[in-house]
Amino acid sequence: MSDCEKIPTCPFFNDNLKNMPETAEKLKEKYCHENYSLCARYKVAQVLGSEKVPGHLFPNMADTAEFILQENQ
Repeated sequence: MSDCEKIPTCPFFNDNLKNMPETAEKLKEKYCHENYSLCARYKVAQVLGSEKVPGHLFPNMADTAEFILQENQ
């Protein structure tokens, strides 16, 4: 799969986890480069728009993404 098209504007990809660079790199590899369709941030952005993605939402927080989507339907 190709890279996520949201990489250039994604706050997580471009700024999060500065204190945990190894963890950030693993998450970026898995969700931003390998399979962005599994990314919690991507899922919320696709349905509700990028402006509705909470800053605290990490790519691996699928349960939180589902909760956000259910609350906004």
